[in-house]
Amino acid sequence: MPKNTMLVLHLTEDAAGISHFADLAVPLDADAFAPPAPAMPISATEEATGLLYLILPAGWGGAQHPSPRRQVAFCFSGRLRVEAGDGEVREFGAGAIWRMEDVAGAGHTTTVLGDDDVRLAIVQLPPQPGDPTGEEAK
Repeated sequence: MPKNTMLVLHLTEDAAGISHFADLAVPLDADAFAPPAPAMPISATEEATGLLYLILPAGWGGAQHPSPRRQVAFCFSGRLRVEAGDGEVREFGAGAIWRMEDVAGAGHTTTVLGDDDVRLAIVQLPPQPGDPTGEEAK
């Protein structure tokens, strides 16, 4: 991976509404983030509309669903399994970060693994043209 790029796991969807995992390369440029500290590789700032914390209880599993909105998840504890619409499976644990943008198609399936709750922080991103509106976007 180039020094000036950070890879982020991306759950997105194709034109047919099937979700897929991919690596999203985020470009970084040297810039002063916290002067007078030295410059460091940093991405452009992306707008966010909300921050929430949630717990997926041990044993929790849902039906296939799209992401309720464009968002980035940060896992603090527990383990979960996410199956994309194309059948690819990823497991996530503490420290995992992934971006979810499968908002309009059939979506993915999420299942909590093991006996521990999954604790997440979710940063919500602004909707994009073509995203669902109304209650389904909340």
